[in-house]
Amino acid sequence: MGEHVVGQTDDLSEGNRILAEIEGREIGVFCVDGEYRAYVNWCVHQGGPICEGNLTGKQEAEFDRENLKTDLEWTDEDGVVACPWHGWEFDLESGENITQKDVQLPSYPVRVEDGDIIVTL
Repeated sequence: MGEHVVGQTDDLSEGNRILAEIEGREIGVFCVDGEYRAYVNWCVHQGGPICEGNLTGKQEAEFDRENLKTDLEWTDEDGVVACPWHGWEFDLESGENITQKDVQLPSYPVRVEDGDIIVTL
């Protein structure tokens, strides 16, 4: 256990990721709304490489009962990762599965010091 520098803040722009091997574990570090999040590169569904999946967003709907219309809005651009094996989607800010809030990706603490992105295992 310890702290590990996985990259520099200049290397990881908004909506991107860095994959790093730390102590035999593959970890994905994402930049989400200016914050850094680290998750093990292992989908809780069937062990797929979740951190290598497509980054996408969410489509939120609001139904107006008076006009019988549904308004759709695209949100959280690059804030969702989809597993490349079976498409399970996870919110990168919280690590929660989009449809099953009790299912979550294992995460690790991340901090920035002097431009270094540091993950603690």
